[in-house]
Amino acid sequence: MTDVLRPTTPAPPDAGRPRRDGRRTPLLALVTSLVLLALVTVSVSTGDMPLPPFDALKGLFGLGDSATVLIVQEFRAPRMAAATVAGTGLGVAGALLQRLFRNPLASPDVMGVTGGASFGAVVMLAAGASQMLMPLAALGGGLLAAVLLGGLGWRSGASVTRLVLVGLAVQAGLTAAVNFMVVSFPTELAGSALQWTTGSVYGRTWTEVWTAGGAVAVALVVAFALHRRLAVLDLGDDSAGALGLNTDAARLQILVTAIVLASLAAALTGPVAFVALAVPHMVRFLAGPPTAGTLALSGLAGAVLLLASDLVAQHLLPVSGLPVGVVTATLGAPWLLVLMIRQSSSVNRSVR
Repeated sequence: MTDVLRPTTPAPPDAGRPRRDGRRTPLLALVTSLVLLALVTVSVSTGDMPLPPFDALKGLFGLGDSATVLIVQEFRAPRMAAATVAGTGLGVAGALLQRLFRNPLASPDVMGVTGGASFGAVVMLAAGASQMLMPLAALGGGLLAAVLLGGLGWRSGASVTRLVLVGLAVQAGLTAAVNFMVVSFPTELAGSALQWTTGSVYGRTWTEVWTAGGAVAVALVVAFALHRRLAVLDLGDDSAGALGLNTDAARLQILVTAIVLASLAAALTGPVAFVALAVPHMVRFLAGPPTAGTLALSGLAGAVLLLASDLVAQHLLPVSGLPVGVVTATLGAPWLLVLMIRQSSSVNRSVR
């Protein structure tokens, strides 16, 4: 299994690119934070009953009249918080996986992790378990997908490109299993389970947000604690081993952390595509080679992208009630196609 974790590409995805000014990352983080604050304001102030932005923000903290507080805290804020937490987890998970495998196609939704998380959540839903157990069920499903990925990938060899292709097959298989369970459910369960096939933050509760959000916060702390090991891995196995790093153990720790983040995000939203795949590319383009700062920026950018997509689904599309996963998948399909074509072209050039 450890062989499958060892990337075969000799250089990280940023090799050959000019290094950016190190001061750009804090500036981008500040701008992204301001954009996120603006999106939060729009999210809590818009809806069937529009509210003045200042009143909506006061209602978010329990201030103002009781009607505003009720609308904001009970209906709009949990949805906004769920999108923010899930987007942060997906952005960091995607950055970890792409850097770990040194492959631009590596992401939780491409490699089957979000499909496994959705499978675990739907199984728990069918069992009638408490909503507080959803993050645990999603984590178990994500780990199941990782086991399948490792086993099938090992049978196919240690190539990262093959690993990604196996991940696509695992994702498709688990998604099919989820769809089969949904159509087999009684009518009263089918509607609740449907969100796990499309990706949605509709109807999130504070119980779900606090449970998954707390776990995401712990996983983020672990991710940043492991960043130094990830930086040593960038030097190559020989150099990392000479510095005393157990490369296989370090890769496994980073991989599990990414799986945990993606699975917890899926516990809140279902299988949301594109966010974990695209965010690391955007951050590398704007901020340059990966650092601890760009990892934090990936989390902020993921929150911005998912929250903005949810606002588009709510207010800018002619069809009401569309889940956010429809918006992200529409953006992600051509993005994934372009990445796969570029990846295939680079492989062909290296063979020549």
